[in-house]
Amino acid sequence: MAQPFVLPDFYVPYPARLNPHAETARTHTRAWAREMGMLEGSGIWEERDLEAHDYAGLCAWTHPDCDADVLSLVTDWYVWVFFFDDHFLEVFKRPRNRAGGRIYLDRLAAFMPLDPESGMPEPTNPVEAGLADLWRRTVPFMGPQWRARFSESTRNLLNESDWELANINEGRIANPVEYVEMRRKVGGAPWSAQLVEFAAGAELPAPVARSRPLRVLTETFADAVHLRNDLFSYQREVEDEGELSNGVLVLETFLSCTTQEAAEAVNDLLTSRLQQFENTALTEVPALCLERGLAPEESAAVALYAKGLQDWQSGGHEWHLRSSRYMNEAVRPSGVPVSGLGTSALDVKTLFGRPARARLRTLTHRPHVSAGPLLLPEFALPFPLRLSPHHADAREKSVAWARATGLLDDIWDETMARGFDLALCSAGLDPDATPEELELSAEWLTWGTYADDYYPLVFGRSGNPAGAALANERLMACLPIDAPASAPGFAVSPLERGLADLWERTAGPMDRDARAELRASVGVMLESWLWELHNTVQRRVPDPVDYLEMRRFTFGSDLTLLLCRLRHRAELPAEVLGSGPVAALESAAVTYGSLINDLFSYRKEVEAEGDLHNAVLVVQTFFDCDYPRAVAIVHDLMAGRLRQFLHIKEHELPVVCADFGLGERQRKALDAYVTELEDWLAGILNWHRHVRRYGPEDIRPDAPAARIGGPTGLGTAAARLATARTA
Repeated sequence: MAQPFVLPDFYVPYPARLNPHAETARTHTRAWAREMGMLEGSGIWEERDLEAHDYAGLCAWTHPDCDADVLSLVTDWYVWVFFFDDHFLEVFKRPRNRAGGRIYLDRLAAFMPLDPESGMPEPTNPVEAGLADLWRRTVPFMGPQWRARFSESTRNLLNESDWELANINEGRIANPVEYVEMRRKVGGAPWSAQLVEFAAGAELPAPVARSRPLRVLTETFADAVHLRNDLFSYQREVEDEGELSNGVLVLETFLSCTTQEAAEAVNDLLTSRLQQFENTALTEVPALCLERGLAPEESAAVALYAKGLQDWQSGGHEWHLRSSRYMNEAVRPSGVPVSGLGTSALDVKTLFGRPARARLRTLTHRPHVSAGPLLLPEFALPFPLRLSPHHADAREKSVAWARATGLLDDIWDETMARGFDLALCSAGLDPDATPEELELSAEWLTWGTYADDYYPLVFGRSGNPAGAALANERLMACLPIDAPASAPGFAVSPLERGLADLWERTAGPMDRDARAELRASVGVMLESWLWELHNTVQRRVPDPVDYLEMRRFTFGSDLTLLLCRLRHRAELPAEVLGSGPVAALESAAVTYGSLINDLFSYRKEVEAEGDLHNAVLVVQTFFDCDYPRAVAIVHDLMAGRLRQFLHIKEHELPVVCADFGLGERQRKALDAYVTELEDWLAGILNWHRHVRRYGPEDIRPDAPAARIGGPTGLGTAAARLATARTA
């Protein structure tokens, strides 16, 4: 069969190395698979299938430094996961048996008890038998935190197969953002990353295991693994098996391009993710280890983890070149001998050419270049706008509040605050709010928008991320969980006084768990502004996936949505609000809302302010296209996310209600939350259409924000101290 496209030139900057114990693992895993019932008689594999796939070869390439026993155990894990994939395909995907697949997947969780001494059910098939055996052999060597993370990743890997099956049943191809989000869960690379911890003897220290830099290492690793696999497996998955969950098919559909062009675009995204991995590993991870005060052995474990992920990338590529499972006839493996260093990384095409040009574009953007008039597409948002009747009152009170807290004394003045009219946004986001609730909402938006302007002006222009980090520490100290009323006593600067006042009034009536959630949400938003400053200091346009994932935090979306979710905690179980479909619904809404802002704010941010954090600019840089084409791509992505939102609402939420056995009251609460998300989108669009913030007449070079040279007044000592330290 002819190949559907020519495989592109891959970016493989590190040499692949082969573990010398490959044959030992191959012999062991052949016997183990037969013992578990995966070979003759399984109806899935014969021994020749296992030999042809050569999972011992995969693990020997991806884990080149571990000993024979560890390599054999890791190989058994991969045999199990690939057998599961093929078993699920034959038993549930091909017959389109979602109900049976759901029961099958739910039962597998029982074979991963966090307590090794806990019992397990009696296995009834090779998948269950293999999981039970592997779990008993692995978890005694790892700590409880790793067990919890690995169990979660394994459940995601298993359970999200249901999403793939649902998409096949409906004939629906995911949009690119949805695909990347879901592929991480169903594709298994986060699971592979945690096996790297085991194989390398590099269990991540608890203080940093869930931090943003290490999360980015894991996620960029996962995306690169999955995108590479999509290129090699397109023919088998799409043409033979009828799969719709393949990145090449997703971009082919989204961009309306040829299969070859889609393959090149997938490879460009793969390259971008690898370069994001490198940037994070070199510029963020060392600083993280210092900031968290890790001991030398803990920092060494983090370094070994990063090296292990790097080895996996190169080794995984080498295995794809050799395995009979994939489309690789037109390419040749590097021919690396068992005992020698690999040479695949020495091909200059992987270091220069297209990958180098892509990296160069991210670092050489020319700021303040005019693109002409603002281009706004037609927003086909089907949700009606509802506005609170208390809008005018909330506007007056929120402006008075901003004046009283000092927010109008430096980068804003009262004319600007009234023109921004954040109360109009609140009136659309929450049309059913009481006057008191609407005032508080408007003041949260006022504070967040002011802070979002303040950080790039005060810390970005001066190249002072250290000052911003100190400011974050002081702001987080304004959010005491156990004594919300004590917050104002700590606050000094306008930014601190405003946050402390909001915290006391918002968190005071909450229970402790809700306060902790709210505090964490504010903390994530503050950290996201440090991420923006990090890119600004590097003068680096963000990677597209990293940008879209961070945009929900920089936009403050999680904070506003959390306040909505907290209203429904009494009626809806946490498992419902945390379920995959509800999370995907929120994510789709957040993407749409934040991209509205990027389209309206392009001239203000990119042309006037020289900012690098705008989706239109990110798309221009990644695709090397002009402003109109980038706007069209962003709008197409918004349309895809809107279709996803409506699809989840119509098809997936009823299944959630049935799966969790929700009663009438709970179903009404879930419907109310969906309506609030729709109000959120309609309110954001309406505010952008009427606000005095993004039009040419609103972007004034003589505004207070344009004149500021640094923070002044009470409470700015931290910023000045950091400036002195970095001078």
